[in-house]
Amino acid sequence: MIDVAAALGWGLLATALLTLVMSASQGLGWSRISLPYMLGTIFSPRRDRALAIGSGLHAVIGLAVAVGYALVFEGWGEAGVVRGAVLGLFHGAFVLVVGMELLPAWHPRMASRHRGPTPTRQLEPPGFLALNYGWATPLVTLLAHVLYGAVLGACYPVGA
Repeated sequence: MIDVAAALGWGLLATALLTLVMSASQGLGWSRISLPYMLGTIFSPRRDRALAIGSGLHAVIGLAVAVGYALVFEGWGEAGVVRGAVLGLFHGAFVLVVGMELLPAWHPRMASRHRGPTPTRQLEPPGFLALNYGWATPLVTLLAHVLYGAVLGACYPVGA
């Protein structure tokens, strides 16, 4: 049985650290990707509102995924930094390889490889591994997700 409170608590910390790494990479010019902004623009064309909506949605997704990690750790019967980091590596790879490729298909304001920019679809698609947002984007994204998983693996109390 999972400890939902622990999963959510440590998930909040892990999500905050993931967001910090991703935001810092933007500020340092290593990547142009902003997951909160991308998520928020699904619901609002206004940049300020989109960022607020996306930040909340990103936090909720981070908490939900933390519960998923807790389920995996409980299934394994143990957690740990290495197990969490490996899970984070697979999570980040899935986001980059599958998630970023699917995003333009359901994002109402994002162009795609098959459908160029229009007055409504002005956001650039991430492309394979989100490389359209900078050469370091895949590296930073993987690092952030490995950190997310490592924190959860180190802190989640399996069998509590």
